[in-house]
Amino acid sequence: MIDRYASPEMTAIWSDEARFEHWKEVEVTVCEVRADRGEIPADAAKEIRAKAAFDTARVLEIRNTVQHDVSAFLTNMAESIGPSSRFVHQGMTSSDLLDTAFALQIKDAGAVLRAALVELLDATEKKAREHQGTIMMGRSHGIHAEPTTFGLKLTVYWEALRRGLHRFDAGLAECCFGQISGAVGTHAHLDPAVEVETCKRLGLEVAPVSTQILQRDRHAAFLNAVSLVGATIEQMAVEIRNLQRTDVHEVEESFGKGQKGSSSMPHKKNPIVSEKVTGMARLLRGYAHTATENVALWHERDISHSSVERIIFPDACHTLHHMLKKMTWLISGLVVYPENMLANMEKVRGMYFSQAVLLELTEIGMTREDAYARVQACAMRVWDENVPLRQALGEDSEITSRLDEETLDRCFELEHQLRFVPHLLERTFAGKDF
Repeated sequence: MIDRYASPEMTAIWSDEARFEHWKEVEVTVCEVRADRGEIPADAAKEIRAKAAFDTARVLEIRNTVQHDVSAFLTNMAESIGPSSRFVHQGMTSSDLLDTAFALQIKDAGAVLRAALVELLDATEKKAREHQGTIMMGRSHGIHAEPTTFGLKLTVYWEALRRGLHRFDAGLAECCFGQISGAVGTHAHLDPAVEVETCKRLGLEVAPVSTQILQRDRHAAFLNAVSLVGATIEQMAVEIRNLQRTDVHEVEESFGKGQKGSSSMPHKKNPIVSEKVTGMARLLRGYAHTATENVALWHERDISHSSVERIIFPDACHTLHHMLKKMTWLISGLVVYPENMLANMEKVRGMYFSQAVLLELTEIGMTREDAYARVQACAMRVWDENVPLRQALGEDSEITSRLDEETLDRCFELEHQLRFVPHLLERTFAGKDF
């Protein structure tokens, strides 16, 4: 990941040093399990634990000659252990080490991502509660529909993020499996009990069955879950971008002192964070697609997935982490303009009450088709003549002969239309389960 989007937490998790540290822990733990079972000398296992070490530069130096990461690592570790190193990696294959350690890295990265996602959920809930009663126009197809509140809009996003957290947890759980099963997964040279105990000590589940590798549908599930979280962030960002447009101007990203929106136009305040995370969501979908391509491998294993995963997993985790942090910042500091929301509502001169009138007419016996036609004709006058809907309705004799003034006025009660919004927020947030 380029420095611009890399976080210190993810950089540490996906570094060569962290990867080799996990490799060392897997190899040493297998030795300790085998020593406890009487399969190798206990003194040897203790010596391996005490002396096992690696030097990243030395591993990479050896790799340049042997052209094999694991062999280079084992050679370097043997240099520090001495004769007892003959017990290291006995009965194992490279992928026992690689995939089990990879699971540990994914688990570490998942913990960081999950914490950041929960922070975004909390920030979104806080802002939603703050604007529970901030009335604004709801839009469909980009056209004014009926009123809603900004708090309810954010609550919808909160619930999508909550679902994303559940999918993320499930996808992460799919990856938190290890294997110590040998060259093609038959346990030809190591008892399955070694695998069970090793994974237990490492904090991983045991794959019930594997080939030379853990099957890559697990990893695809994780990156698809990551992608869907990114898609929800993108949904939020696209809406903020739309609401920040000059001709709407209902919300605005925080604009810092000294910040510049354009190299040439001093007046510009652009939704740059929203636009950035929108683009980054596209990356996540690409990573998820590529992870799915990794599922179909030859026979018990090939390495066509390996080069891909070296890129897509660190980059996907960096990307989502950056998006989560930026969206949390954006939502927390979002500037909201309730007065502009109300002003935009007034542009349609009350047309958003059309359904209330339609329903009232059907309640007193008019067919839906006739009622729709009468109200629509009045609404078209609002569009064409710029008269308020209430006035147009009052000038329609067919409607006034059926609805008195008091009934018509009741149809135009905004509070009545939004009466259930507080209930919807409480019902949604009551489902918090993380």
